[in-house]
Amino acid sequence: MSIQLDRYEELARFLRTCRERITPKEVGLPESGRRRTPGLRRSEVALLADVGLDWYTYLEQGRNINVSVDVLERIANTLRLNESERKYLFILARKLFPITETKESPQVSQELQRFLDSQNTSPANVMDVRMNIIAWNTAYCALNGDLSAMTEQEKNLVWMTFTSPRFRYLKGDQWELHARRIVATFHAGYASHVDDPWWSEQFDALCQASHEFRKFWESHEVLDAIDAPKALHCPNLGLLNFDLVSFQYVENPSLKVSIHVPHQDGTVAKMERLISDYKQEHSRVFVTST
Repeated sequence: MSIQLDRYEELARFLRTCRERITPKEVGLPESGRRRTPGLRRSEVALLADVGLDWYTYLEQGRNINVSVDVLERIANTLRLNESERKYLFILARKLFPITETKESPQVSQELQRFLDSQNTSPANVMDVRMNIIAWNTAYCALNGDLSAMTEQEKNLVWMTFTSPRFRYLKGDQWELHARRIVATFHAGYASHVDDPWWSEQFDALCQASHEFRKFWESHEVLDAIDAPKALHCPNLGLLNFDLVSFQYVENPSLKVSIHVPHQDGTVAKMERLISDYKQEHSRVFVTST
């Protein structure tokens, strides 16, 4: 007979286990009097996390109560949970795990870069929450240009969409729909980061660089991404057809991985030629520069 896991009971057990492994001394409390169980008392956790004792007791009793993200964060900090434990806490409480962001550009691990490189004829990239392209493979550069030679601003997908003639040509008659979706995504990101001056500075720069950006922005459209095949136009090879696969990187959910998988309609062969030409061109540049 299978045993069904009750998430409230599991949440209660998890909290008790984490509470009992912390000594009062570790959190700056005096170890006064005898304790029936090791670790902190419920009242001490409630005090340190700034939550009501009755309410915290209900949590440890496995009662079906709702809990806010802010309260979960305070409890996690009080219990000194590591990243994996914090994720587990939020899963049990059925809350979205908050993404911790830093002002510095996130780093792409060697494993993730090797994954991008292994995609061969599939152009692939990694973007952060600001839609900055922070990693890519050779196939992506063969299609979109050498990103290593671009400025940080030019590697932003919103900026690229509205200021790059090459990108606009690649998108062809799909450009406007793509651009409207990109603006809608930027709109949502801006609303979520109102205290970050980067977003307002980027907005001002985009408005000055493109009247189309300002027009699409003022329409306040909300457009979902679609899974339809992506058709791109190559100047010397004609139409290229791809399926787009994108997902959040589990090790850092603030990163989005996107892969354009070429169709078996001649697009694979065209990508092989594009990549070969790109490598030859950059090989000549390297030899000349040295």
